[in-house]
Amino acid sequence: MTADMSKVDTILDRYGQGQRGLIPSLLEIQKVYHYLPPEALQRVADRLSIPMIQVYQVASFYKAFSLEPRGEHLITVCLGTACHVRGGEMLIEQIGRLLNVKAGETTKDMQFTLEAVNCLGCCALGPVMVLDGKYYGSMAASKVEKVLDKSMKQEVPANG
Repeated sequence: MTADMSKVDTILDRYGQGQRGLIPSLLEIQKVYHYLPPEALQRVADRLSIPMIQVYQVASFYKAFSLEPRGEHLITVCLGTACHVRGGEMLIEQIGRLLNVKAGETTKDMQFTLEAVNCLGCCALGPVMVLDGKYYGSMAASKVEKVLDKSMKQEVPANG
């Protein structure tokens, strides 16, 4: 996928020059493309007058950013201690079976990316799955398919 530089420029115009605009710009670029395309990183460096190595360091340091293409939908499963002992690993396995992916992979149709993380900071709700920013606490492997189906149905516009 080649990034549309006019979209990147519009984002950069919104946040201004220099260091202050770097992280907000990268976040919004990732929201548009589901990852940070190399040509977009170069444009950010050029437009914000920041060395490319510094842009890359920020993009590669924060877990929120991805330098690899991600799916349209991001599924995150917590494997911190509380979630792990309550079945977090079983969630990963069930999602993997349903979507034919492993943690860290994206489906062939680029619809879903599955990620495992060490902590989501909501241990009392464990095990926790996050789908497109929506948290699902006290998840069980038996509930995964229903959550994924519900998410997909919400995308389909009503024929009315």
